This record gives sequence, structure tokens and C-alpha cells, in this order.
Amino acid sequence: QVQLVESGGGLVQAGNSLRLSCSASGRTFGSYGMGWFRQAPGKEREFVAAVSRTGSSTSYADSVKGRFTISRDNTKNGVFLQMSNLKPDDTAVYYCAASKVLGLQQQGLLYDYWGQGTQVTVSS
Repeated sequence: QVQLVESGGGLVQAGNSLRLSCSASGRTFGSYGMGWFRQAPGKEREFVAAVSRTGSSTSYADSVKGRFTISRDNTKNGVFLQMSNLKPDDTAVYYCAASKVLGLQQQGLLYDYWGQGTQVTVSS
């Protein structure tokens, strides 16, 4: 069992940056691929970024590529999402998720554990 808690959300102006953190419980954090997803009001949840178990590989949605960076620290059971040049379209609840499936997963169905989410609001 893994429990995930996100933090770092808030209200920012367009063009600014924000760093989300996700803290995981348990001693098997390094056994999970990690991902960030987001869901805007009235829209379906969408993939944002994923990082492999060791942190050596990452993948991004086209909409955030070049602006967002995902990373992890297995010594601290944490995964992070550095978001730069934020746009109003980035406004959403951001969720951290853990997957037992090997590799970088972009489908939410392949994730086993989810956090409660943190709100990010970008004003124009």
C-alpha cells in the first residue's frame, strides 16, 4: 500500500512558475513508476508527466513539454513537478500517482495509487 500526498499548488499569474511535490509513504517507493495527471473543470483527467522507477527516464504530454519537469528523490520518497511559463490552460487539480507497471505509463488505468490532488490556478 502506498499513500500519496500532494502539496505546492496555489494561485499564480501566467508566465510564472510553481513546484508541486508528492510525498509517498512506505518503504517500496522505488518500486513504482510515478506520474502526474491533471483534471480541469468539465474535462477528463489527462496525463501530464511520468518518471521511471530510478528517475533516469521521463515522458511528457505535448502540451507541457519544454515547460514542465518531473523528477524524483527515492531517498526522500518524493516526486516533483516543476512548472514554468504557466498558462491559464494549465489550471486544474493536479494528481500524483504510482504505478506497479514497468516503464513510463501515460494511461491512468495503469496507476494503482492516487493522491487527493492539489489545485493549481493560473490567472491571465
